[in-house]
Amino acid sequence: MITLASDFGTPYPAAMKGVLCRRTDARLVDVAHDFPRQDVRAAAFWLRETLPYFPPATHLVVVDPGVGTDRNAIVVRAGEHALVGPDNGVLLPAARRLAGDADFKYYVIDERRLEPVEPTGVQRTPAAISAESGGERAGPASNTFHGRDVFAPAAAAVHDTALENLVDLEWLSPLEDDPVDLVLPRASLTGERATGEVLVVDDFGNVVTNVPGAFLDGRERIVANAESVPVGETFAAVPTGERLATVGSHGYVELDVNQGRGDEAFDLAAGDRVVLETAATADCGSDLTDGE
Repeated sequence: MITLASDFGTPYPAAMKGVLCRRTDARLVDVAHDFPRQDVRAAAFWLRETLPYFPPATHLVVVDPGVGTDRNAIVVRAGEHALVGPDNGVLLPAARRLAGDADFKYYVIDERRLEPVEPTGVQRTPAAISAESGGERAGPASNTFHGRDVFAPAAAAVHDTALENLVDLEWLSPLEDDPVDLVLPRASLTGERATGEVLVVDDFGNVVTNVPGAFLDGRERIVANAESVPVGETFAAVPTGERLATVGSHGYVELDVNQGRGDEAFDLAAGDRVVLETAATADCGSDLTDGE
């Protein structure tokens, strides 16, 4: 199968699917097309948490604020999976989890050598005409839609090629430099205190921090940014509309509201600083701002 993930919303993913359907019979599965716009870190986090539940597949990812610039278009082989997308770090957190102990291989896509993408029933593009005459292809039809013109055709070809034979694709070559990496930030844990930040806020308004869930072990209450809240294993551990701290399915501490929006209740957004303490520590007059 080929999975698709982007920040495109609609209708742009349909054009990518059209290209894929014309070039491969792969099963197409949408991961999400409503990632926060141009938020590479948020997409990287959700892909890391989602893609490992798929069987071996080709994963097409387009969250690409640098589209049309000199950033590379790459393919990452991670274990039995391949990821296709921009070289801006969005692929690496998921690739590391997919590969486990397996080796990584990185390839760069030569956009000029890809078979041009042409819509049905219209005049051929200059790139196609150049290719037919033996000249150098002109590159993608659009500098703003590489999802359709570069990544979709590349993903189709990668899907239909054995992973060990990827280098045989004429437009693919080993990446000579290190890819752009993205490492999600880690919280700082000191005794009864954790200092971290909000990684993402999901569509329910749940505030996902980077504090490991183990911080809540054995605690009935914590203080989150100077606000005391109960700890619960489920949302229903508190009455409807009440705040709580819990451990999400990803293993990190969340600040939530039962049947409400945690981001509004805690006044937090992605990237905001979060300080979690045990109630006893906070009662001793700990300063939540000094020394951070």
